[in-house]
Amino acid sequence: MLWNKDKLFCDINPTCYAISEQKEICRRHIRDFFGKDKFAVSHSTDKLPNLVSEQSSHLIKRGKGIDIRLQENKAVNIRLACKQLNGLVIHPGEIFSFWRTVGKTTKRRGYKDGRVIIGDRIQPGIGGGLCNLSNTLHRLILHSPLEVTEFHSHSDALAPDEGERVPFSSGTSVSYNYIDYRFRNNTDQDVQLLLWCDEDNLYGELRSEREFSERFELEEEGHCFRREGDKYYRMSKIYKKSINKATGETVDKKLVLDNHSEVMFDYDLIPKELIKE
Repeated sequence: MLWNKDKLFCDINPTCYAISEQKEICRRHIRDFFGKDKFAVSHSTDKLPNLVSEQSSHLIKRGKGIDIRLQENKAVNIRLACKQLNGLVIHPGEIFSFWRTVGKTTKRRGYKDGRVIIGDRIQPGIGGGLCNLSNTLHRLILHSPLEVTEFHSHSDALAPDEGERVPFSSGTSVSYNYIDYRFRNNTDQDVQLLLWCDEDNLYGELRSEREFSERFELEEEGHCFRREGDKYYRMSKIYKKSINKATGETVDKKLVLDNHSEVMFDYDLIPKELIKE
């Protein structure tokens, strides 16, 4: 076999990928062990009084080319992870870590094959679909003054939009434990995560002890699809706006994502009016 010098070790075959993944998992454990971050571990069944933000999303997507079995398994995985996250209290100065809270997704713990993305391919994987949960978390935090300290993105064009376009409706990537989602409570009060599911939907709330002086909105500009070679990409810029509650004035507008996402659904389902040259 000819050796491609530009080919990464993890891309040679599945065994090499697994070795590379275990190396990264070990590196993360070592960094956290010797690091100085204090991670949130406290749970409370009592809700903090002030609602900061709330989000919801469908548990199961249906449509052309979508494997409904993997979607149903995703719902099982999300329900299991929500049990670990629900009620978590993050004290001032503490770091929230998705994986330190959820733990490893294994068959023994009840997790099933859901949809995962490896490279540019969608395939089954144990615990797959938790990106849906991490993305709901990310939207909660973007609508708050909390500081995102670790964020990884994958394509947010995994399936056609359902109804009106929602910025950050998907696209937050997690993979145990080296691709994590983390944020810091950089305020002077406790905050709390509430996450739960009904039959069809995932719900999330971020709560605090007292009201904050600002509210937050996401704004998307330049949303369109473009062809590059033989592939299509979703393009846009997504901003976080901070608005003073007392005056209604925008006090800050920060770019949170310069979106360039490969379309991973049937190109015929891209709205023609959104395709730009």
